[in-house]
Amino acid sequence: MGQIVVFENITLDGVMQDPIGEESVTAFDWRDHLSAAANEEWIQRIVHDTRGVQALLFGRRTYEFFATRYADGTTPVAELTRSIPKYVLSRTLTDPSWTNTTVLNGDAATEAAKLKANVDGTIMIWASSLLVRELVEHDLIDELRLVVFPLVIGRGTRLFGDTTDAKHWHLAATDTVEDLAYLTYRR
Repeated sequence: MGQIVVFENITLDGVMQDPIGEESVTAFDWRDHLSAAANEEWIQRIVHDTRGVQALLFGRRTYEFFATRYADGTTPVAELTRSIPKYVLSRTLTDPSWTNTTVLNGDAATEAAKLKANVDGTIMIWASSLLVRELVEHDLIDELRLVVFPLVIGRGTRLFGDTTDAKHWHLAATDTVEDLAYLTYRR
């Protein structure tokens, strides 16, 4: 049985939308104020965390965002993700362009539970706020890996929305690089 892990960049006020300033929520890349060493560490964490995954799971919008950047890219993350099986939950996407992609068009919680039952190892989710919210609500997320940027933005999509009941997490690991906090929570 697999485990679903979320790797997410968030601000101090919980915003996860628009970390590179392309959606008009912010007019800047959140990494603009990082030193070159901190930015490199952030990239290496993504690479390290992605090396151990057996599958990537996306909502459609996030899939399209990453597919345009990584399908033919030459960055370490792009090269690494090319061979990893990718699953996208969508009722509208029919012809995925990124190699090794399967479209799952059923109910998000049902499809994620099936994937979790059939994949032995880690299933990683990047971004995909609507998907993460749905899977948190159905207790399908096993681990949250949050990179907390020292920003308060005040607007934008937040990682978590309302839930029907409290969701309890255990702080499993912490680390910092300059002003970035890396927090790992487990169910």
